Amino acid sequence: MRNIYILLLCLSPIFGLSQSPIEVVDEIDLNTLEPNTVKHVWLKIIDDGMGKPITIPVSIAKGDNEGPVLGLTAALHGNELNGISVIQTLIEDININTLKGTIIAIPGLNAVSIPLHQRRYIDEEDLNRNFPGKEKGNRSQQYVWQIGEKILSKIDYLIDMHTASFGRVNSFYVRADLSDPQMAEMAKLQNADIILSNKGIPSATQQISATRTMRAEAVLKDIPTITIEYGNPQVFQPELTKRGTQGIQNVLSWLKMTSQEIIKEEEAFICKKSYWLFVDKGGYLEVPVALNQKLKKGDLIGILRDPFGTVLKEYFCPEDGIVIGKSSNPINMNGGRIIHLGIPQN
Repeated sequence: MRNIYILLLCLSPIFGLSQSPIEVVDEIDLNTLEPNTVKHVWLKIIDDGMGKPITIPVSIAKGDNEGPVLGLTAALHGNELNGISVIQTLIEDININTLKGTIIAIPGLNAVSIPLHQRRYIDEEDLNRNFPGKEKGNRSQQYVWQIGEKILSKIDYLIDMHTASFGRVNSFYVRADLSDPQMAEMAKLQNADIILSNKGIPSATQQISATRTMRAEAVLKDIPTITIEYGNPQVFQPELTKRGTQGIQNVLSWLKMTSQEIIKEEEAFICKKSYWLFVDKGGYLEVPVALNQKLKKGDLIGILRDPFGTVLKEYFCPEDGIVIGKSSNPINMNGGRIIHLGIPQN
């Protein structure tokens, strides 16, 4: 057995089984990269409790020196993984010899929560509600401050990738400020099922507050940004990887970073607003509607039962709309989610 192990060590470089160590860097310096190069690095963000660096993976595809810098970020919430697969596929497929401009892609932005299989940061804060953060703030504030300084400062456009969270499932949909022509076009190029018109500054009040989402922070920095929701949490869904990759490739073509043909499919369903509907009792919830299903006012959307199967209450759609997301967890106490209802633009 020992001889076989030694033989594998000797042969691995010949057959490409070894990997050169990936460099750890303190900042992304595009000037140090040669044109027509793909480079993977670990970018230091903060230190852990033993003084060791916590790093995030960064894939940089640098074409020629002409063209914009497109940022791609996935898994700011640690259980929202589909965007990681989209980024990996995109970088693997890119023709670096014809690329104009640069792609800075982060396949795993929340380096603390991803390996812990949890959505929120270690202090139970939602990183996507803590921008711009503080240089000398608490743990989550310092983490998002570093994202702003080390990533947002380097890019011209941003696509931020999310999914549903635990206990819910999502359609493939985009949130964007459709009053802005650039962001509206970025959204339409995704070939998503649904586009939700949403400024995100912050999403609840449409006003600039002390804390906000990364999309809102980027827009305030004059970076056209959209948020894409790719399906379900804690999984890779191959169909959404394929569709998501095509959407990003469409944006690259639109930005004239590549010469690939833009592939457009059916028009997305446009929503002017959306909101969640909740149960007002506890019990076992059945949600008898499908993602992307168009609903009429009065349609049945939820059936709540007690542990013996007795129906406690039925819930009905309050107005015409479409199912953007829905609960996948049957166990609900008061305030549990039923569906995320999108309201059509017209």
